[in-house]
Amino acid sequence: MKTEIVRKNNMEIAIVTSNEPLITDVQSALDLIMTVKYETGCTNIAINKEAIVDDFFVLSTCLAGEILQKFINYGIRLGIYGDFSNYTSKPLKDFMYECNRGKDIYFQPSVSMAVDKLLG
Repeated sequence: MKTEIVRKNNMEIAIVTSNEPLITDVQSALDLIMTVKYETGCTNIAINKEAIVDDFFVLSTCLAGEILQKFINYGIRLGIYGDFSNYTSKPLKDFMYECNRGKDIYFQPSVSMAVDKLLG
């Protein structure tokens, strides 16, 4: 896991990258939240989609809802970035669309776009 801090417009965003899944279940999501918050003090996190287990993107597992609820409960805004074009599920696309319309969770194609959403 690599963590980089971006400071812009008086805000700090922790950019987390990993080639292996860091978030595999609710407990690992909580561990990531607490680690990033403790080490960086950031409440805005951008993470690459490769750092999240594939089951997260299968809505029938309920994993996405459980994990994202933890981010909301702990006051952490999250930007997940990467290529989502290989996901064809209409419910997942609708879920991502609705998240992008909100203020706390974003799915974006690039790290820069995820950072921009978190800054907004």
